[in-house]
Amino acid sequence: MLRRHLLGALAALIVVVLALENSGPYLTAQFTTMAYLAIAAGGLTVLTGLNGQLSLGHGALMAVGAYSTALLLRSDALPLLVILLLAMVITLAVGALVGVAAARLHGPYLAGATLALAVAVPGIPLFFGESLGGEQGLPVRMPEIPAWLADAAYFVTGQDLTSIRYLAYLSWFAVIAVFVLLANLSRGRVGRDWRAVRDEDVAAELAGIDLARTRVRAFVVSAGCAGLAGALMALSARLAAPSGFALTLSLLLVSAVVLGGLGSLTGALAGAALLTFLPPLVTGAGTDLGLSDVQAAHLAPLLYGLVTVLIVLLAPAGLAGGLRKLIHWRRSS
Repeated sequence: MLRRHLLGALAALIVVVLALENSGPYLTAQFTTMAYLAIAAGGLTVLTGLNGQLSLGHGALMAVGAYSTALLLRSDALPLLVILLLAMVITLAVGALVGVAAARLHGPYLAGATLALAVAVPGIPLFFGESLGGEQGLPVRMPEIPAWLADAAYFVTGQDLTSIRYLAYLSWFAVIAVFVLLANLSRGRVGRDWRAVRDEDVAAELAGIDLARTRVRAFVVSAGCAGLAGALMALSARLAAPSGFALTLSLLLVSAVVLGGLGSLTGALAGAALLTFLPPLVTGAGTDLGLSDVQAAHLAPLLYGLVTVLIVLLAPAGLAGGLRKLIHWRRSS
């Protein structure tokens, strides 16, 4: 299983290099957005799709990762990779605390608890305005590209490595690493425990599975992914501000997981792609049809909502599940 996942990662790496090397600055920035949304959606897929815990607070956990990155980047003492790992660990610790508190909750009770988290966390920077920047947020400094990496990139591609492409590569390497890790966890004993607790917690407990520990483990893994996604989001936006981590972000992540397919990492990737590319396409189409900029901007969430309703009605298993059914039907016919 690990060998197959590593081969898939290698194929994905080749696709990423080809895509980024043939993309302009705007499309490269969109690919970066898709990458950090995919990481967050992948973690939420583990929590909601595999373990059955509905979280509405993932935007708040992303905020923890973003602000941790902004604060750590004030010093030049640590390399960027170490800062990303520390931001991930800090968010993981916060997720562990929340997971322990919510271990005995499920269904609407857990959703309500995480909803309170999503509402409360963006207000913390406003309360600690002097250290966390208040409503304006904290500027995030993009570290310089290491000289050895810039030379290696020029040797391989024949092009200078810009900061936008550097961040895109960093984000997609993180996607590949996280998805390989999540795929191996979901296919192993940990994943089987998650699914057992999701499907029938009483039977799982009788089988010797510790329900609280299993739920906390899923929450911790999901929180770590959210922290890394928040760190990359802050680097992409060059800012960590409360407005970027409102409740809307958490709801969009849930909708991305539902659209792509609960429990499917491929579905999480598809949902992240829809979140990234559908709004600008719809806004541009609305402008071309003669709508004002404001009308065209409101058209995107309307169409996204309609797409969500249609997929829920026509393909309850999401895009990934619908594609699997289509392939199975064509093979059997």
